[in-house]
Amino acid sequence: QVQLVESGGGLVQAGGSLRLSCAASGRTFSSHGFGWFRQAPGTEREFVAAISRNEYNIRYADFVKGRFTISRENTKKTVYLQMNSLKPEDTAVYYCAASTRGGPYGGQYDYDYWGQGTQVTVSS
Repeated sequence: QVQLVESGGGLVQAGGSLRLSCAASGRTFSSHGFGWFRQAPGTEREFVAAISRNEYNIRYADFVKGRFTISRENTKKTVYLQMNSLKPEDTAVYYCAASTRGGPYGGQYDYDYWGQGTQVTVSS
């Protein structure tokens, strides 16, 4: 069993930056692939970024390429999402997810565990 807790969300002006963190419990952190998803009100949850268990394989949604960076720190059992050049359309609840397989996966059904989410609001 893996429990995920996101943090780092908040209110930021357009053009600003935030770093989200996802702290995981359990002893199998290094064997999991991780992903970040987001969901804005009235929309479907969508893929943002994913990182493989060995951290060398990464994928991003087209709309965040060049602005967001996903990374992981196995010694701290934490996954990060650095978000730069934020836009109002990035406003959403951001969720961290863990897969028992290696990843990186872009589909939410490839993930087995989910956090509760952290709100990101970007003002114009």
